Amino acid sequence: MKNNCALFFLFFILVLSVDSQSVNDDISAQGAQVIGGTDITALNASEEFRVGVQAYYRFAYNEAILSFERALSFRPGEAVILDWLGKAYYRSGFEDTALRQWRAALASYGRNSGPGMLVNSRMETVANRRFLLPVANDEVRYVESGRYPGLYEDIVLYRQPTAVLPNDDGSAWVVAYGSNEIVKIDVNGVIRDRKRGPFVGFDRPYDLVRGIDGKMFLSEYRGGRISVLDSQGNWLSYIGSRGIRNGMFMGPQNLAVDEEGYLYVVDYGNMRISKFDPDGAFILSFGSRNPGFPGFLSPTGIAAGNGRIYAADSVAKQIYVFDPNGNYLGILDAAGLRGPESMRFLPDGRILLADTNRVLLVDANTAIVRELGLAGNERVRLVGADMDRNGNILAANFAAGEVSVMTRFDDLASGLFVQIRRVSADRFPVVDVELTVEDRLRRPIVGLDHNNFLLSEGGRAVSEQNFLEPGYRYAGADISILIERSALTLNMRDDLAAAVRDINRALGEMGNSRIISLVSAGVQPQRERHENALETAARAAAASYDPRWRFDMGLRLAATDLLHTSAKRSVIYVGSGSTGELAFEQYSLSELTAYCANNGIVFNAVITGAGQVSQEIQYLCGETGGMAMYLYRPQGIGDLVKSIARLPSGSYNFSFRSSLPTDFGRAWLPLEAEVYLIERSGRDSVGYFPPLE
Repeated sequence: MKNNCALFFLFFILVLSVDSQSVNDDISAQGAQVIGGTDITALNASEEFRVGVQAYYRFAYNEAILSFERALSFRPGEAVILDWLGKAYYRSGFEDTALRQWRAALASYGRNSGPGMLVNSRMETVANRRFLLPVANDEVRYVESGRYPGLYEDIVLYRQPTAVLPNDDGSAWVVAYGSNEIVKIDVNGVIRDRKRGPFVGFDRPYDLVRGIDGKMFLSEYRGGRISVLDSQGNWLSYIGSRGIRNGMFMGPQNLAVDEEGYLYVVDYGNMRISKFDPDGAFILSFGSRNPGFPGFLSPTGIAAGNGRIYAADSVAKQIYVFDPNGNYLGILDAAGLRGPESMRFLPDGRILLADTNRVLLVDANTAIVRELGLAGNERVRLVGADMDRNGNILAANFAAGEVSVMTRFDDLASGLFVQIRRVSADRFPVVDVELTVEDRLRRPIVGLDHNNFLLSEGGRAVSEQNFLEPGYRYAGADISILIERSALTLNMRDDLAAAVRDINRALGEMGNSRIISLVSAGVQPQRERHENALETAARAAAASYDPRWRFDMGLRLAATDLLHTSAKRSVIYVGSGSTGELAFEQYSLSELTAYCANNGIVFNAVITGAGQVSQEIQYLCGETGGMAMYLYRPQGIGDLVKSIARLPSGSYNFSFRSSLPTDFGRAWLPLEAEVYLIERSGRDSVGYFPPLE
């Protein structure tokens, strides 16, 4: 069945945004010698360029910049040198300088040349995303970019989807009401798994949610019960049974889990909502008609968050608000609802709502409603919608028997941002390649597999292209700890040691994780020796604490230590939450943020005192995907550390066998990478030098 399912989604019929042949022709024309000429200046420029490229692939970006600058001194205006100089500045966090170099390279390449088109596309992506706001705060619409059909020719893949539940790897579980199963569909629309429950099977499954411990809850409408599943979809147990008494159901439909793990079930037949603890024990029911509440006419979607329970009624066309104890608080006056069904909280606290043929965004605080997009099929009844790991909306179209994939219009138009990050020819002719795939907002694209990539040399597909473990599957994390050595933390030395101890303990529980370095951000930041005395290194000598401590240089050093590590990595700052008076003397806040973000490094913060977290710390966390939390909060800081391993990663690794002539190791060997995902595509082109013979 899995092979048959793979047939229905042929996503490789795409139109590239760049003229592939012109790119390949221009790259091949460079031939074995990337910088033309045989005079002494050309030879000197070529040698410096070689050193720069090799330094770049070792993540030694400062060294690469110096070599490229020297190469330009021999050959001013050389397009390929300017292009690579821009790449090195970009990776170093100096985006303004990178854009200047790329503009000069574009002028030299020519806007209509293949390399010029690539440079121009890169410039537009980098320049535009610096001014974009997150999805929930802009007016960009979503358009249908693809579908996961339930029928392929005469093969039934699944029937009547009612809900979707995204996974961290980019795939999603689809609840198939009509075929009594849940199916896991990857980003390419291929069914990777299906679960039909215990021996008796599921009985009209309707909604699926994830608990805080990773287990999942599945409502069974006709079965009158809730199935408890493990994180892989395997059946574990039941909650409730058919009936009208407390803890029983007559047609359970939509589900929600709050911040503390309590489960809320819309019991459609009994016209109420039932609450259960994380272990499935009944707590209470609410929503029946009483003097303070008119009662449900047709309860549908439910969402739990911010200490409130939001329940939709498709007949009343209202969203009612309750507290966690079931007390009625009033109506969320969301105007213009037609037939609200499922509701899901997004990470920013807003609600994604499926409403007849459209997907809405509802602000739970202001009740402002914005239409995100419409499903385009002739038969439309959207009963479930959620946002996947790649920022797409997946909408379950019950009437059409398919899942609609809806993508931001700007993302669809601009394509994917692909960067070949590293090429290693140490094992030549076997070549190792690492590349990253992002959208225009710097969000990583996860869930891709070998079908989404094509590597080529000079226009010809490489041989023996091997897809290695992608970054999103990496289960561990690499950490660099940045310790604030200020006058404020001098009296917090025990707290600093406790924070480092807790970080190390959490890493030990994760497995496949390690502390790469422990950096003291003093007057002159330095790495501490910590192999056998981690807490002692965290305390450090009192003399190392100084009001002139340097946050910027310390962060730069800590981040640099992570450049060569795994796909999941983070700098964890431990300190008072203040960055100090000399925080950005050498590197600005935007440069530090770009240095981390452009190299896939997340900034997290553990606050040891009770002071306010500075705006600069909050900005770094927000822009890189991290968070700030206090050391002595009741839950501890283990969740922060473990969250690093759950972060999405757009890093992908390959190996292939090169077939190009090397000219005894002196040749410049071109390499292109093309990435396809449904209606989107992206590409990058680089080159490398094989080992000298």
